[in-house]
Amino acid sequence: MRDQTLTGVLLVVGVLGAATGFGSWRRRRDGRLRPVVAAAPPAPPAHPDRWTPAVDGGTVPQDPRRALLARLGARPGAVTLVQFSSAVCAPCRATRRVLEQVEAAVAGVVLVEVDAERHLDAVRELDVWRTPTVLVVDPTGRVVLRASGVPVRDDLVAAVTKLLAGADR
Repeated sequence: MRDQTLTGVLLVVGVLGAATGFGSWRRRRDGRLRPVVAAAPPAPPAHPDRWTPAVDGGTVPQDPRRALLARLGARPGAVTLVQFSSAVCAPCRATRRVLEQVEAAVAGVVLVEVDAERHLDAVRELDVWRTPTVLVVDPTGRVVLRASGVPVRDDLVAAVTKLLAGADR
């Protein structure tokens, strides 16, 4: 009987320790802007109509992620904040308020809100695992930063200001 009690106590302590560790990890990670590692360039498409003009006058294969972001509303020449949200997501409302403040505070920033439930193809393609997820798209149409959870306003303002300053050069 004593061994079962000790086993039960150890099991409870282990579960509480694991839950505390997970909660601490998630709290540190939640809302923090993380850089996006550039994916390998896409394989050249077989169809010539899927090539776009290059700066040097040649052609380059279209990046399907850039095309997807453009369909969602990302604007060339502007920093676009793409928020994936859902109707039942409470943190999504707080995220929207933060992003609206950034859009109002920094000229050249555009906010696009995407319903994750209605755009499952985009959710899969852009590797969105939870809502809210915010993607920061640079003026050339590349996702350069992402955050899961409510981002910190000052961090976001600093990041988009830096991107816009780099676009002016």
